[in-house]
Amino acid sequence: MGHPAINLDRNSEFEVVKDWNGIDQIVLKVPSGASARVSLHGGQLISWRNEKGEELLFTSSKAIFKPPKAMRGGIPICFPQFGNCGTLEQHGFARNRIWSIDKDLLPLNTNSKVECGMAAVNLILKPTDDDLRSWPHCFEFRLRITLSMEGHLSITSRVRNVDGKAFSFSFAYHTYLSVSDISEVRIEGLETLDYLDNLSQKERFTEQGDAITFESEVDRVYVRSPNVIAVLDHEKKRTFLIRKDGLPDTVVWNPWEKKSRLMADLGDEEYKQMLCVDAAAIEKPITLKPNEEWTGRLELSSVPSTCCHDHLD
Repeated sequence: MGHPAINLDRNSEFEVVKDWNGIDQIVLKVPSGASARVSLHGGQLISWRNEKGEELLFTSSKAIFKPPKAMRGGIPICFPQFGNCGTLEQHGFARNRIWSIDKDLLPLNTNSKVECGMAAVNLILKPTDDDLRSWPHCFEFRLRITLSMEGHLSITSRVRNVDGKAFSFSFAYHTYLSVSDISEVRIEGLETLDYLDNLSQKERFTEQGDAITFESEVDRVYVRSPNVIAVLDHEKKRTFLIRKDGLPDTVVWNPWEKKSRLMADLGDEEYKQMLCVDAAAIEKPITLKPNEEWTGRLELSSVPSTCCHDHLD
């Protein structure tokens, strides 16, 4: 049973409910019927539904919903590293920590006006003693998640260096999109770009196709990518528009059949219904001097495929 709706400010209203592990989740709803759900475990988006109630994010049927395991699906936050290197856990620790609701409101970092019908929540993460032992840097990570009146989803991250020395980090919004069939999906906006191929020891290649399509495992980091990318799902006649700011790279990942069978928290055939397209900063880590702040923003919208070309122009 959920708690009463909590009103943080005149533009931000949400409901707090508990999952089966007793961890708080934030439910955002707008009058159109669109909704989103955020878990305080990882500050992770675990659901985003359009006005028809259709789920737009993929979550595995075998996902493990219990700390310290990050959930397979939704939008995990990869910080302070992407990938698996050094002494930190894979993709960093932010996606495995319990976040708090931020009482010091994070102002909207956007050029658009505030919409009356939107819903938003502000979260914050600070390092634990264990985090400081493995990554000895003091920071404040503020996260604002907003659902617009039209059902568009935006996530704004602010990382502030409150340490006495500079530090560097990599970052990604590890976005699992729900698709009808990976073989019927194409990505537009990344053609002619260089990418680092994680299946070839990060060797650098140049994209040759007029769009990215899928016939086998893909694990790439497209560097210096444009701020708007489109993911077209032909069967559903739906296009995801991905807009990003402060995040120069784009990760494209699908594990395909062989790797899916080796993953305990992903069904053998579920690779067909998922595609990760991550707004990221990986090739060149972000460096913050003391008291400096970095902002990275992601906006996701779902539109009929006939409308997407206008947004890419």
